[in-house]
Amino acid sequence: MKFGLNFFPSFRTRDYSTAEYFAQCLRLVERADRLGLNSVKAVEHYFYDYGGHSPNPVVFLAAVAARTQRIRPITGAVIPAFNNPVKLAAELAVLDNISNGRLDVGFGRAFIPKEFEVFGVSMDESRARFEEGVDIVRRLWTEDRVSHEGRFYHFRELTLEPKPVQKPCPPIWIATNPKPELTKRHVMDRALERVGRLADGWMTDNTPVGRFKERWGFIREVARKAGRPTESMESALHLMVNINDDRAAALDEAVKFLQTYYSPAMTRDYIEGWLACGPPAAVLDKIRGYVDAGCTTPILRFASWDQKGQLARALAEVMPAARALTVPA
Repeated sequence: MKFGLNFFPSFRTRDYSTAEYFAQCLRLVERADRLGLNSVKAVEHYFYDYGGHSPNPVVFLAAVAARTQRIRPITGAVIPAFNNPVKLAAELAVLDNISNGRLDVGFGRAFIPKEFEVFGVSMDESRARFEEGVDIVRRLWTEDRVSHEGRFYHFRELTLEPKPVQKPCPPIWIATNPKPELTKRHVMDRALERVGRLADGWMTDNTPVGRFKERWGFIREVARKAGRPTESMESALHLMVNINDDRAAALDEAVKFLQTYYSPAMTRDYIEGWLACGPPAAVLDKIRGYVDAGCTTPILRFASWDQKGQLARALAEVMPAARALTVPA
């Protein structure tokens, strides 16, 4: 099993500064690297308290790479619709070199209308820009003298320097979690089909265990039909965690934390579905359910003001047993 940390900056600057937030993150990363966690994931968002303090995850992850020896930086995710894919391919290749071949690259489509508006991109073009962008990035990493005539980008005989350290290229993940209550079935299927057709891994969050298992099976079947290897494909779930021997206290703190830093509109039931909380055994049980459903990489974010204390308890009281879990064949 592989376990990671997720850094998603949702805070108010009246509570602490962006500089203080990243300093705390880097301290946690150094500790996680020493104690054997596998990855650190960072997001791309703009303009809002919801993620907006991380407009370029490559910058933060370069600092992660410089301060660690073994932990894998993961973009979770970069947005092709808001970035020229040639520039994005080059920046990510540099990060793979800085980390000496430790990078995983997650791509996402984005969903916040204001971000599309400010960047002058139509949300109706999101899917097409995503697929064209991912294709360009992968080709520039793996080929020389690349020519491309697409809907949005055009170039001829381009050879990218530097190339990534990893061959043929860093693992590519796609982040997607279409909500059945908001999304038509054919749109959901198309989003999941894209993962099976284009990616080496799937990132998602706040997905019930049964739905996770069904979607992961669908993605792998798409990959099989496309003639792609499935044995090496991975799946990552972003899971909120609050460890406390008093489960009610853990849930209460997590609800207050997430309503403060995400949205007061988040209901208690919604949060409870996203959360592994309570004593270490209860947190382990929640993780085990997703591992049994096929999750290869639970990625944890602590829904608590005591980030250092939560990490310490997770490493000491949850991880030893969690690392012994195995994904069914």
